[in-house]
Order: sequence, then structure tokens, then C-alpha cells
Amino acid sequence: MSDTFKTIAKFQYSSEAQIIKGRLESEGIDVFLSDNFTIDTDPLVSNAIGGVKLKVLTKDALKAENILNNISKYSLDDEGNSLDCPNCNSNKIQLFSTIKDFKSFFSFIIGFLFGTLPFYAKDKYRCDVCNHEFDIKL
Repeated sequence: MSDTFKTIAKFQYSSEAQIIKGRLESEGIDVFLSDNFTIDTDPLVSNAIGGVKLKVLTKDALKAENILNNISKYSLDDEGNSLDCPNCNSNKIQLFSTIKDFKSFFSFIIGFLFGTLPFYAKDKYRCDVCNHEFDIKL
């Protein structure tokens, strides 16, 4: 079998890819990241170049994909319990950033004009089942 690589995942930022890389390497899988240094240098080009590509040897691809599928992408509370949607009680909740309010929109405009990343964004949760958006009250 040849030593060719297969891309099994893409990430917007290299920090996400580094976490998954560590998990796969702990299982004995050789991992290679591509475009991570480019995105670390200028995160705004991530979408243009397709993100950070996580690659494994072709012979390890199936094992790596199974490990990725077992990692939950859904949000947990501080005790490690899954969050529930207040609308439909589903536990398929993801955290996302939004710029819907004036403060985050103004921050986005300033960041865009001066070539920096926005310094303020509002985090919310979204249910994958009913698309309900909500905040968690602490």
C-alpha cells in the first residue's frame, strides 16, 4: 500500500484541527495538517482556501473517520450534560457567533475597515432540529 494521504476533515481554524489531530495521534494514527500556517497568518482567507485540511494515511482513513464520528459536535453545560432546546427539547444544540445586534455589527464594520478581526461577537445556541436560537441564562 502506498503512503498517500486522504483528507478526512476540514476546519475553519487550526486550533480546532490541532485538537482533533491530538485525539487521532493518541490512537496511533499519523496526521498531517495542510494550510494551517497560512490560516494562522491570516485567518480571513480560511474560507477562500477551503480551511485547514486534516489528512491521514489512506490505510488509517476508516479508523480515523470512525473516531471523528464518535466525537460529539453538540454543546454541553459546565457539568458535561447535554443542553436541551427550550422549544423542542432536542439535545442537538450548537454554539455559534452572531452579529445581529448593533454592538456586534459596529464591531464587525470597524474590523472590516481596519483589517482586523471583530473584537465583539454575541454567542448564541441553535437547535439543529427546529433551528430555534436562544441564550443560556447563567
